[in-house]
Amino acid sequence: MIDRTHHVDARVWAPHAETVELHRERGADAERVPMAATGGGWFTALAALESDDRYGFVLDDSVHPLPDPRSRRQPDGVHGLSALDDANTHDWADQHWRGRQLAGAVIYELHIGTFTPGGTLDSAIERLDHLVELGIDIVEVLPVNAVNGTHNWGYDGVLWFAVHEPYGGPAAYRRFVDACHARGLAVVQDVVYNHLGPSGNYLPRFGPYLHDASANTWGDSVNVAHPEVRRYVLDNLAMWFDDFHVDGLRLDAVHALVDDADDHILQAMAEETDARSAHLGRPLTLIAESDLNDPRLIMPREAGGYGLTAQWSDDHHHAIHTAVSGESAGYYADFATRDALATTTERGFFHAGTYSSFRERDHGHPISPEVPMWRLVTCAQNHDQIGNRAAGDRLSALVDDDSLSIAAVLSLTSPFTPMLFMGEEWGASTPWQFFTSHPEPELGRATAQGRLDEFVKMGWDESVVPDPQDPATFERSRLDWAERENGAHARLLDLHRELIALRRATPELTDPRFAHTSAASSGADEAAPPEAFRMLRGAGVDDPAAGLVAVCVAFERETVMEFAVAIAEGRPAAMPEVLLTTGEAVLHVDVANQVAQLELPARSAAIVRVR
Repeated sequence: MIDRTHHVDARVWAPHAETVELHRERGADAERVPMAATGGGWFTALAALESDDRYGFVLDDSVHPLPDPRSRRQPDGVHGLSALDDANTHDWADQHWRGRQLAGAVIYELHIGTFTPGGTLDSAIERLDHLVELGIDIVEVLPVNAVNGTHNWGYDGVLWFAVHEPYGGPAAYRRFVDACHARGLAVVQDVVYNHLGPSGNYLPRFGPYLHDASANTWGDSVNVAHPEVRRYVLDNLAMWFDDFHVDGLRLDAVHALVDDADDHILQAMAEETDARSAHLGRPLTLIAESDLNDPRLIMPREAGGYGLTAQWSDDHHHAIHTAVSGESAGYYADFATRDALATTTERGFFHAGTYSSFRERDHGHPISPEVPMWRLVTCAQNHDQIGNRAAGDRLSALVDDDSLSIAAVLSLTSPFTPMLFMGEEWGASTPWQFFTSHPEPELGRATAQGRLDEFVKMGWDESVVPDPQDPATFERSRLDWAERENGAHARLLDLHRELIALRRATPELTDPRFAHTSAASSGADEAAPPEAFRMLRGAGVDDPAAGLVAVCVAFERETVMEFAVAIAEGRPAAMPEVLLTTGEAVLHVDVANQVAQLELPARSAAIVRVR
């Protein structure tokens, strides 16, 4: 704990104010302390705070104190007074932790509030062993910054430096990271720098945090062109690494960051992260969510890129989804074709300067083949692709168990960095719906009506759209851990464990070189999803003497696939073999004619070592 005799300076950047007072509550006493202007819009009160104080700032002639824009704790919510948090109070046990590189890893995305019945960081610790047994390398946590209300997806944050108090606050977050590291799990924290939430957003009262002339889907853009706002963002980024020991950040919707500077804010983030990585001696990761299909994000700075570690690639998700479900509405339309899955598998992006019917324009740029394919994070499901459906229905609500197995194979054998969404590994039957808990009745009604109007406009039946303010919407979205032990759920969980173990044991399946992956689809109709799909992985794609693994899928009808093999007489160890199958795949090897033939039942997949 902070020594009560040790005092902390109170500082705040408030260029919109003429005068600032510190409102301080110490025990039963409350007082106002004048703050001195120190230049550049900064105000300071030296040695004004002690560890147990609650405090806020009073701007000009205002009556009510506002929370600290850099508050580390909000014990009474985003409208309440701030509290101090001393990062040195945690006795870290991860001194020997050396991190996890993204290359070769499998990511698991989770939301603290719905991951466990308890919905806290401490209760999440109790389920970490499940992730270890599954074979996960990196835990990606949806935003935990302070938001109004008790439960929320996290993207309505207004105080980026404070951990949501109902989750356990900053102390619990440190316990969570320490527990992950003790089990060999890295932690990637999802952060939102492109907008502020609608409730408790007091930052514009202090200074020009928002760019009035530029807005995105969620409101005014963050004014990252201003040096102090830019520093605010970069200091927050640094906090996660320095005070919470995280191993990486997932940057939400970076296409909504407006910055015309020569050193784009994304480049500045990458430089800041790389400097800390060099100092700490362990890899630190930045993953961008972007719908731009712009490889500049992940190109090294030496080649004119921003130097981010990786980015999400929705294109591959869309291709998998349409192939297994047949859905073709909205942005799925371009991907409901025979060759979409093969295209995204080989090239990463489907739209790479091609026409997007959803956007009604050409979209994207091709990725250079020199870029390793692990720099794309891909999935069969994630929080957005589930939660932004009208009913929040998972893939398990749309397709049968065989198709879920195919989706798992396609996702976990790809050349990219695969990511699972919590519960996907056992085909969770619980939905993951859009939920909020705004205490303000007007905001709650507006949020619910806006959500309903959006989906009705797209043709959805309004009766299937849940009210995000209804507590039942949140409760429905919690995982049911008991079902993972039953029937088809247990079998799918076993398959995910086997696939991840096979990925780790098979070097061809983690080979990230573009030239070492080829893919082809077949089917009678070019404008329909494929009937069969084959992906070849490994150096054997272009070297007949090197290792080669084939991932084969039959969708709606049984299929037969042939492979050229080179087997010397008397060398049974060189025989092709089925490494894993979700059905009753049969492999016939004709040594005399140097050919192998795989018979694959409908709605099944097999992984074959060809050589």
